Amino acid sequence: MLVRTHIYEKHEGWKEPLSSNGGPVQLVVCFGSPETVDDIAPFQELTEAFPDAVITGCSTAGEILGRELHDDSVVVAAVEFDSTETRFSSAPVSADTSYATGASLARELTGFGLLRGMFVLSDGLDINGSELTRGINSVVSEDVPVTGGLAADGDRFNRTWVLVDGRPTEAHTTAVGFYGDSIRIGHGSKGGWTMFGPERVVTKSKGNILYELDGQPALGLYKEYLGELAAGLPASGLLFPLALRSDGDDKELVRTILAVDERTESLVFAGEIPTGHRAKLMQASYERLLDGAEGAAEFALERTSPNAKLSIAISCVGRRLVMGERAEDELEATLHVLPRGICQIGFYSYGEISPFLEGSCDLHNQTMTLTTIGED
Repeated sequence: MLVRTHIYEKHEGWKEPLSSNGGPVQLVVCFGSPETVDDIAPFQELTEAFPDAVITGCSTAGEILGRELHDDSVVVAAVEFDSTETRFSSAPVSADTSYATGASLARELTGFGLLRGMFVLSDGLDINGSELTRGINSVVSEDVPVTGGLAADGDRFNRTWVLVDGRPTEAHTTAVGFYGDSIRIGHGSKGGWTMFGPERVVTKSKGNILYELDGQPALGLYKEYLGELAAGLPASGLLFPLALRSDGDDKELVRTILAVDERTESLVFAGEIPTGHRAKLMQASYERLLDGAEGAAEFALERTSPNAKLSIAISCVGRRLVMGERAEDELEATLHVLPRGICQIGFYSYGEISPFLEGSCDLHNQTMTLTTIGED
């Protein structure tokens, strides 16, 4: 397995000519700034350079290449496998159809043969990420790692896209399936946020829309906590995600705000907010987020092949907002733990898809999530 990385920068084009290491490229993974939807030249050039490759990618809140964080760019990893086969599938998606979309993509990819792993990228706005992963899990075995993330649009929450047939496309979910005896996919996901304030009960919700906490309008409570920052919703809500747990369960899910509805005083989250669950606000510090990135890499290292050549880093946009100009430090932290010489690309997202530790995948928010790929 060989991996070559490339970067396209606005007004400058490709830093180096698009090329393989000599053999055929079977997989191209790329992440681009949201504005690239209006300038599809780099994607046309990718399809021309790698005509036989599966090409997958999405819009971002920042593009990751190695230890560096970029904006207004497209970052690319071109992968040559020794014996692994890849397949691509896509389908339209909305918040109401997320389960059906997940199940449909999973059925299509399992129909090609013995599925060894899935990498999923989805529209990041009109989506219920919890239902999407639930649909996938209804088809895919627990021993098949499913990872990925939700496309982003910086902190604007206006328009996101994924690549379908090499073109930026809105309101879709895509998935890549991996097949063969030699492929090894590792994964790790960890946050670093701290809960604060009283624990409240979700007293009214529907899907991924939260209406009431402890019988009070959810938007009003959030504004109360945010104070002056409330004027910046929904973007400022990224600094204060919600931790959810059911009674008697220590497992916590973290949810990020995608939109607000002033009329109904409700909040729209990236994943499901079940009625009856208990919720607490969260906040973070630079040090804890850095520890979370290292922890994600340690989890991935436990499951990865010693021959892993590619790391796909998907970190939540909220983490970038908290870390500010020091966001690149968490990229350095992951590479400090992972095998020396591994190539890393990725993006800042509106949600991350990964198992907790083992088993079926779930939607996460505010985590650093790593997917490592290698062949034995």
